[in-house]
Amino acid sequence: MMYKLRNVTCSDLEQVTALEQVCFPPAEAASKDAFRYRIESFPERFFVAERDGEIVGIINGCASSQMTITDDLFEPQGHEPEGKNQMIFGLAVHPDHQRQGIGAALMEHMIAFCKETAMERVVLTCKEAKLRYYAKFGFVNCGISASTHGGAVWYDMVLTL
Repeated sequence: MMYKLRNVTCSDLEQVTALEQVCFPPAEAASKDAFRYRIESFPERFFVAERDGEIVGIINGCASSQMTITDDLFEPQGHEPEGKNQMIFGLAVHPDHQRQGIGAALMEHMIAFCKETAMERVVLTCKEAKLRYYAKFGFVNCGISASTHGGAVWYDMVLTL
């Protein structure tokens, strides 16, 4: 089955929120209000994978001048439109659609967007189990993150463009 990658729209709010709730533990999942802010503030940095009208994957994050993701970036004031680092807040694919290349397509789409818009780095945090996955895209593990989002241990990953 084919899917389409596109920018998020305001009408996607319910679906992206529901997808986030399925893919992340409650303490880590972004709220509906957080997604509303992201959709309103940086829709050009928020992509969805859609299949037959259903959003099956998302990737999103703000621009920042910071070198790593800190917990305050998740707050509404975190987006810096002139920042040269693309922060990735989340990459999520519905469990029924995983292992079909959707997550990789979303990540490659975001990386291509960052290159086209002259970003310098793509920055994310991930759990230890995902370090090898992100390394496949060229991300380098920079060690344990200062972020304690959701009470988890995160690792800083950076892709220099």
